[in-house]
Amino acid sequence: MTVAHNLQLNGATVTVFGRHIHALRKWFPGVEVRPPLEPATAQTALGDFSLVLALHPTLDLTGTHPRVVLLDHLCRSGSQEPMARRLFDFCRDELNLPVTQNINGLTAPADLQHRKHASRVIIHPTASTTDKCWLKSRYVNLAQRLRHNGFDPHFVVAPEERAEWLDVLREGLNLPAFDTLEDVAASVYESGWFIGNDSGIGHLASNLDIPTLSLFMRRGIARTWRPGWGGGQILIGSSFIPGAHLKERFWKYALTVGRVERAFARLRHATGQVSAQAAPAVTAPAFVRETV
Repeated sequence: MTVAHNLQLNGATVTVFGRHIHALRKWFPGVEVRPPLEPATAQTALGDFSLVLALHPTLDLTGTHPRVVLLDHLCRSGSQEPMARRLFDFCRDELNLPVTQNINGLTAPADLQHRKHASRVIIHPTASTTDKCWLKSRYVNLAQRLRHNGFDPHFVVAPEERAEWLDVLREGLNLPAFDTLEDVAASVYESGWFIGNDSGIGHLASNLDIPTLSLFMRRGIARTWRPGWGGGQILIGSSFIPGAHLKERFWKYALTVGRVERAFARLRHATGQVSAQAAPAVTAPAFVRETV
């Protein structure tokens, strides 16, 4: 959406296709957002456009349009910047747009209040693949410690993942049910904090200026995919494990609850809120610090 926002800022007529973006289309005012392309109808759907940009080749666009530009080279770049910044740099340096902004236009509805529930901590314990996920038992232990310290931890999982996490209710922890991604975004926007794996919800929280603590299996992945919007910290679970294969296999066992708890304390200190009391608005420029 950063590329779409900057193209539109420079006078282009932009249409965005995508499942998650379509679910949040009300949060991108002024942008035409459509459901994801389907292979059988992609050529017809793209026929009226002069240029097609895609971050990943998730759909084979060969033969569907004469001008298709893939941006997946940005993911493999040697840049030390996160993807959010790389997309902005692409707009400025490769598209040579005269006016650029390092934002994507995400705007919460006016009836929501930013960080209204100052002590609420959104915990997102799942991810697109299981190798990205910290241990369930440690997430539960962390939530119990947070609750003991006056915070209000809420586990957020997808509807199809909910059955696996129902047992947290027996621990007296919160597991709200959400019907839509828009409902999730609203809850995140009104929460004080976010802790979770390398996942899209972590990027959403960061994009909404919610202080985030993101857990990564190894540094190379974190360099590219760490949230790059609001204030946040990243924690590398494999810092003392040699070799990429061993890091990816054992990081979740090496990362202790105590380390995550201490990283969360550093995040609170960095944002000016040490206790679980009323949270100040986060208006400072984005920062991301790596902790080991």
